[in-house]
Amino acid sequence: MLESLEELVIALSKLPAIGRKSAWRLALHIMERPESEVKHLADTVLSVRRKVRRCAICFNYSEQEICAVCSSQARDRSVICVVEKPTDMFIIEKAGRYRGLYHILGGLLSPLNGVTAEKLQIASLKKRLTKDEVKEVIIGLGGSGDAETTGLYLASLLKSEKMKLTRFARGLPAGLELEYVDQLTLTQALNERIDIL
Repeated sequence: MLESLEELVIALSKLPAIGRKSAWRLALHIMERPESEVKHLADTVLSVRRKVRRCAICFNYSEQEICAVCSSQARDRSVICVVEKPTDMFIIEKAGRYRGLYHILGGLLSPLNGVTAEKLQIASLKKRLTKDEVKEVIIGLGGSGDAETTGLYLASLLKSEKMKLTRFARGLPAGLELEYVDQLTLTQALNERIDIL
């Protein structure tokens, strides 16, 4: 086996949802493409990595300091949906029903794995709620144990704030990441969200 090809397979298999077999197929596909096409792919990846940063408000990906959602005057600024990662926000946006703002935590509480509140964007959420006119916070996390723990932590942290706290309605399958939920289930979860406290 070629050492450099194996190195490419290892690198590709680190991508989410890419196992060793898929990584091999991708590596062989890359080898069969013209060098100009491969160079364009590599340049594009590097270019995007250099241009895209985190929004200073919600921590979504953006080419500007403030993302398009946070800077839009068409969004309902009184509602913030708290999600784990940008992928979750993209999935909710694709459903086309939610018109509020977002706050991306950057992960879930998981003390056993060393992920504490200080490592997430929880303090920035609290700070954001004190200066903005927010009337409702939607806890838009998945159904895993860590998501439930994080949701309960946020609920206890925010219960003293004068706002409505809701979460997605049950119906999201337990243990399933938001990015794997179909649009109908997600739309129903948004429409039928319930109070936490």
